[in-house]
Amino acid sequence: MKTLVIVDYGMGNLTSVTHALDFLGYKGIISSRTKDIEDADALIMPGVGCFSEAMRNLNELDIIPILHEKVVKNQTPFFGICLGMQLLAEDSVENGFHKGLGWISGHVVRFEHKDDIRIPHVGWNTINVIKKKFMFGRIEQNAEFYFDHSYHFVCDREIATATCSYGTDVVAAIQKNNIFATQFHPEKSQVNGLKVLRGFLNFVESFKGTGLC
Repeated sequence: MKTLVIVDYGMGNLTSVTHALDFLGYKGIISSRTKDIEDADALIMPGVGCFSEAMRNLNELDIIPILHEKVVKNQTPFFGICLGMQLLAEDSVENGFHKGLGWISGHVVRFEHKDDIRIPHVGWNTINVIKKKFMFGRIEQNAEFYFDHSYHFVCDREIATATCSYGTDVVAAIQKNNIFATQFHPEKSQVNGLKVLRGFLNFVESFKGTGLC
């Protein structure tokens, strides 16, 4: 059984992810300990809250160097959820300008105010699947997922695996090599969410550590 570490950086939503993994037959270890992260076969970073607070917490925990080594250098499978996806960006304008992890080229911006949308974007929305492998292999086109965010990730569409429409075309999921992420919450998206997590776990199981599947 692979060792899955759910990175605890004080931004919540850990229990829901743990329950989803349990349902799929996996045990997730909730931890911010360097040794646990170092020993992990895969890392999951969920998150709800403010970008600047999240980056401050990661810096105070002093785990950014080990996360960078594991994910960027060693290409350990990684899954970011909601805020955990946005932190991958170069920067964000949420509550001022703040630097992100910079693992993915792009920027986190606020939704533009429009009469026909409410901010934050909260609730179920359909997605447009662009790339089936790996996360969306069992997902039908226009399947619904649960979103909760006021900011969204603007990045190279070459790495987008799904989008959704909310006043503009929003990147709903990305994959770059070993890095997977979703703006929606798979752990709150019922059967479809479990299918997305299963797709990531299948990738983890087939990952050899010497290259991508």
